[in-house]
Amino acid sequence: MLNPNTLTREKKIKLRWFVALSSLPLLGVVTAFGIVPQPDTPYTSLTMVAEEIVLPHDTPTVTGVTNSKAATYWRNERVQRGDTVTELLRRMQVDDPSASEYLRRDQAAASFRQLATGKFVQAETNADGSLLALRYLDNNGSQILIERRAGDFKTSIQPPLLEQRLLMRTGEISSTLFAATDAIGLPESTANQLAEIFGSNIDFHRDLRKGDKFSVVYEMDYNNGEPVRAGRIRAAEFVNQGKSYRVVYFKTDSSHGDYYTPDGKSIRKAFLRSPLEFSRISSGFSLSRFHPVLNTWRAHKGVDYAAALGTKVKVTADGTVSFVGKQGGYGNVVIVEHQSRHTTVYGHLSRFASGLRRGQRVGQGDIIGFVGMTGLATGPHLHYEFMVNAQHRDPLRAALPDAAPLDNTQKLAFQEATRSLTARLGVLRDTNLAKLD
Repeated sequence: MLNPNTLTREKKIKLRWFVALSSLPLLGVVTAFGIVPQPDTPYTSLTMVAEEIVLPHDTPTVTGVTNSKAATYWRNERVQRGDTVTELLRRMQVDDPSASEYLRRDQAAASFRQLATGKFVQAETNADGSLLALRYLDNNGSQILIERRAGDFKTSIQPPLLEQRLLMRTGEISSTLFAATDAIGLPESTANQLAEIFGSNIDFHRDLRKGDKFSVVYEMDYNNGEPVRAGRIRAAEFVNQGKSYRVVYFKTDSSHGDYYTPDGKSIRKAFLRSPLEFSRISSGFSLSRFHPVLNTWRAHKGVDYAAALGTKVKVTADGTVSFVGKQGGYGNVVIVEHQSRHTTVYGHLSRFASGLRRGQRVGQGDIIGFVGMTGLATGPHLHYEFMVNAQHRDPLRAALPDAAPLDNTQKLAFQEATRSLTARLGVLRDTNLAKLD
């Protein structure tokens, strides 16, 4: 044992450095764990208890070899460009000549050979690579199951095993809404819903600005891990020119649901601002406009939306069809009465929705016709009029009545049911991520 009194000054310095350096790992550990508050109560002693579990007498003894042969494995692969049957089976670790022959030759497996790039395929094999089952969604969306039965393979169409997930996306406008939704992989049907939901508050023809942002929480159905069909938007937020519009979906009963602001007010106006989802305004409301066909100055008591022939025209509010047919310069026209004091007119249609008739009840957003150029028109467009007590109003500026809000009892159920959706929108607002699955 060293006696510190007999050490030279140089050796004492070396010894102190050795002790200090050798203590660093210990000090690091102490520092790392020192941030956690320690309880005042003393440690509880632990006792280990071992108990033998007796298996039932009729449980067979399974050897490692038997267990290995009985084991099966599911593997998932995506079809890649240029894939052959042989290459796809190799990636799924299928080593089965009879299965390969069936998939390459048999007519019942033709849909497998025609799978589009990006489709998912799941294969069940045993330990030696023999194929037991194969399943996939064909290009028409049907689930196909190929199974080995008594040494042969059989193909059948199965009901889809759908699993619903909630997906989240957030994007920013740089040019158009569709360009922004495409950039983040938002399904087209979901993008259309987004435009429809906020259509009463935002005019996507005039109001959209570069830098506007949106966030969406929506349903997606999956089959065996493959996205199949986009469903309903459950929550969304759109920030337009610095003003935020936020909605969540809520069912007031088993068959009726709608979109509401977080405080329970209906996001929907009684009227949509526009009867078309996307188009260009070619002529606005005016008390004096030069008519391009009649070559005279006259009032233009509506708004013209230039759009491609055949573009779907939606009724802007619940109502009853009071006229459907031809009428002078309007050409093919539909007139709808709403709430006893409002009237909307849809002119120059190429054709009407199938079965549309006078006296028919229509709901907001229903398709009532298609853009055309019948009557006095120089090109395909929709002429839209909005009247209150038989007096024409500018559809782009008229104050639109609100839909009915939730009552006090419904508000309590609404707040409970939508709390998690509102929290998801908060997460999206605080991030810049384009995708959150």
